[in-house]
Amino acid sequence: MRQIILDTETTGLEWKKGNRIVEIGCVELFKRRPTGNNYHQYIKPDVDFEQGAQEVTGLSLDFLADKPEFAQIAEEFLAFIDGAELIIHNAAFDLGFLDYELSLLGPQYGKITDRCTVIDTLAMARERFPGQRNSLDALCRRLGVDNSHRALHGGLLDAQILGDVYIALTSGQEEIGFGLEDDSGADGAALLAFDTSKLLPRPRVVATASELEAHAARLERLRKKAGHALWDGPKVEEVASA
Repeated sequence: MRQIILDTETTGLEWKKGNRIVEIGCVELFKRRPTGNNYHQYIKPDVDFEQGAQEVTGLSLDFLADKPEFAQIAEEFLAFIDGAELIIHNAAFDLGFLDYELSLLGPQYGKITDRCTVIDTLAMARERFPGQRNSLDALCRRLGVDNSHRALHGGLLDAQILGDVYIALTSGQEEIGFGLEDDSGADGAALLAFDTSKLLPRPRVVATASELEAHAARLERLRKKAGHALWDGPKVEEVASA
């Protein structure tokens, strides 16, 4: 069975508000092993980011300005996923956005589930760990999956991490990772290898001069009101009593 771990990044949380996809990352598995045949694409959204979304992804409209629109990559993307079993964390979110993008191109494109079956790892995690937090980061901590290299959300990077989480969820905690067989038939535990050369370059979001000035002003107001700001470090009396 050909499986594809899929993740998207968007300009906001709801496609119904007109938000769009800005990044798609896919990791292909065959017989539960990575093939190296991945798909990664940044997309020009032609709408602005909602507040907070840009900070989560590290992307900007300037960075995406010369990237293709979804209409330009739709055929290539659909050909890549066609007939596969998609593995998505919180599938309703990604499918909603993908189906919305397809609807803008015309009814002939249908929906993603017309061409793929879908496994939702969030639903799997909720069944296995009821009443607990089941975000991707929480599952990494619980299942022993290393995500220390994840400073920002990214389509391909998150798909690679989700691949490890999916294998852990479906293999049991005693075998976290891909059960690879060597020539002697012995099982090994090998997690997805993170090949940073496969990642497209990402922009770095930094504070502007006006934002730094506003931050400094805010700290000064805190100091006047409380006599101290958290960013200043411990108070002198706290250090003396330590």
